[in-house]
Amino acid sequence: MAYRPKDTQERILHRLKITRGHLNKVISMIEEDAYCIDVLHQSEAVVKALQQTENLILESHLNSCVVDHIKAGQTQKAVEELMEVFKRQGK
Repeated sequence: MAYRPKDTQERILHRLKITRGHLNKVISMIEEDAYCIDVLHQSEAVVKALQQTENLILESHLNSCVVDHIKAGQTQKAVEELMEVFKRQGK
């Protein structure tokens, strides 16, 4: 696992816990046969929370691993890793 400052790890875990809370709400809404539009709104909150978590992880990666690769002369490796992430998001 890559080095992550404690505060960054705490921020990521905090975002994931928020996401879990939203997801638990969606599950309970489905179990309670809630109005579909309300479920969709809550589901959107799950997606947005995950996107925010991904942004934090990417920022951490850029500030640590990518910088380390570039300093070590492994610029191409850093570029390839990031391109793979963006290619997967397009699927």
